[in-house]
Amino acid sequence: MNEGKFVTVVSGLPRSGTSMIMRMLESGGMKVVSDGIRKADIDNPNGYYEFEKVKKIKEDASWLPDSVGMVFKMVSMLLFDLPASFQYKVVFMERDLDEMMASQDRMLARLGKSSAVTDNEKMKALYSKHLSDIKAWLMAQPNIEVIYLKYNDFMADPRAMASAVAAFIGGGLDEEKMAAVVDKSLYRNRTGV
Repeated sequence: MNEGKFVTVVSGLPRSGTSMIMRMLESGGMKVVSDGIRKADIDNPNGYYEFEKVKKIKEDASWLPDSVGMVFKMVSMLLFDLPASFQYKVVFMERDLDEMMASQDRMLARLGKSSAVTDNEKMKALYSKHLSDIKAWLMAQPNIEVIYLKYNDFMADPRAMASAVAAFIGGGLDEEKMAAVVDKSLYRNRTGV
């Protein structure tokens, strides 16, 4: 890919660490595409870094040319809708599905909403199938480069992971500032601990 001629997308399932990566990239010196509509709260005390127009990218991608050289966040289910006319680098966050679902359930409970799915094993199977499908699709896209990163690795070694992200993007980011963003106290939904 041509250096600087791509759009960076941070993606993954909900509650997988995508907001943390957005904050890391911003702290490292990258411009983020975010509208600030969804405010920080107890579940994401440093902000969500969302951009509402991303949800309608299939119908309207007129804002995308202005995002070249920048980064936005997109839930993995929407990656299929990325226009093929652009080059992308996708930072794909992965997290243990039991941890991710526990975090999602606790967030919904705090919001006074009940989880629409009562069968966690069924939901886990659906998430697993989606991840398999999206990875196969991403591999087949000549205009998309992907790096798959695990949330737990950021908790274990923020400096090494900041370096991996910066190298994938193409360098020029402040890795120390990126690593400093990782707040292990926010790792509140663990399995096997």
